[in-house]
Amino acid sequence: MIFNSPDRISALTPNSPFGRRADGRPDTSDDLLERLKLVTNDEAWGVLEKRHDFHFQFEGGWDVHLQPDVPLTGRVVTARYVPVRPDLNDVVQEIGASEGRSGGQNTWIIDQLQPGDVLVVDLFGKVEDGTFIGDNLATAARARTGTGMIINGGIRDSLRVDQLEDFPVYCRGVHPSAIYQVTLAEVNGPIRIGNATVMPGDAVLGTRAGVTFIPPQFLQEVVEVSEETRQRDVFGKMRLAEGTYTSGEIDVSDWADHIEADYQEWVKAEATA
Repeated sequence: MIFNSPDRISALTPNSPFGRRADGRPDTSDDLLERLKLVTNDEAWGVLEKRHDFHFQFEGGWDVHLQPDVPLTGRVVTARYVPVRPDLNDVVQEIGASEGRSGGQNTWIIDQLQPGDVLVVDLFGKVEDGTFIGDNLATAARARTGTGMIINGGIRDSLRVDQLEDFPVYCRGVHPSAIYQVTLAEVNGPIRIGNATVMPGDAVLGTRAGVTFIPPQFLQEVVEVSEETRQRDVFGKMRLAEGTYTSGEIDVSDWADHIEADYQEWVKAEATA
């Protein structure tokens, strides 16, 4: 089976606090994914690595990043490819035919995407003959998901793909060739993207800096820590502008007790305003 079963996906992601989607992936909150758009990779890293010892959740250094000003968030669908081996490819084609799948193996995945999904493809860095999408498949993926795509491989028709202004794409390069000599090995299993380990149902945070893959059990914490950080930043800048405190008092990781008390009173006042 190339597409992992709901039971298999649930078993791979047992720590999710959310319900399950039909395919077994964690059904992460739409509200949290929307709020995630304001989070920075640095803030997410601070929660994942410093608080929970998850060291391999970020990948930067993308050779191509289309629509860099559009934040990318959503629920991960993973796909893993391997260099073609004819006997394995024959088996995969037979499985696809038995399941009624048509077109190339890349279309099999795109045809099953849902709103809010972000397809993350491990094409082992292949660019020439490793172009997972062109403008037609990008248009189909955009219509189905409303998000974007992350490809550890290449794309083609990049000028036209870039015209999809609300569809950010991260990839390793562009090439006019079509996808060739690769075989789809697994959908919705663990994959490696550069230095990151990615699981189905992870939350994606894509910015200009790169991409963070957030395990669902940490998504709410990442969002709330970022919101608290931004709120404290507003308070600190306000008090600095007023001349109430010095920069040395504000620009520290832990405020003095009297400043912290002032902040908490300000939060209460803002909540009732």
